[in-house]
Amino acid sequence: MRNIVLFGPPGAGKGTQSEKIIEKYGLTHLSTGDLFRKHLGEGTELGNLAKKYMNEGRLVPDEVVIGMVEEKIASTQDTKGFIFDGFPRTTAQAEALDDMLAKHGMKIDGMIALEVPEDVLKARIKERGKTSGRVDDQDDQKIQTRIKVYLDETLPVASYYQNQDKLTNINGVGAIDSIFGQISEVIDSY
Repeated sequence: MRNIVLFGPPGAGKGTQSEKIIEKYGLTHLSTGDLFRKHLGEGTELGNLAKKYMNEGRLVPDEVVIGMVEEKIASTQDTKGFIFDGFPRTTAQAEALDDMLAKHGMKIDGMIALEVPEDVLKARIKERGKTSGRVDDQDDQKIQTRIKVYLDETLPVASYYQNQDKLTNINGVGAIDSIFGQISEVIDSY
């Protein structure tokens, strides 16, 4: 079983690369974005709470996110592992994820971090905003807020995994297949 954290700022290409990883390795995609959309679409209490924070470009509180993630892990059977996309976003979430996985006899094998310059991120998010329908993909100030939140609150998660010798940085600019080739080399080494 492989459990991988795919990491990077908004617009780094995590969703695109996750699809390729899932197809090649048969991992279960665990995206907080997908979990939020499910809860938002169903109009659950957790979904409505998450929506309030997301529309402001802020992080959803840990207890809401962790509850959604644990529910997904507990309800998923017969998997070759998980690819965590957009989670953990804080060191507290990373610690909670480690504890949660340990309860299920699992661990994180590694974090793959996609590195992309800020100007490229902004251009990618604006382009995605033309079709995503997300309020926070279309507004320059909200995009800037999301990037600042990533740098201030989320980037320290990389240090958490680096301290466990589980972090690999990959240049997230270039041809999608070339980036995926680098990611595959890392996954194959687990």
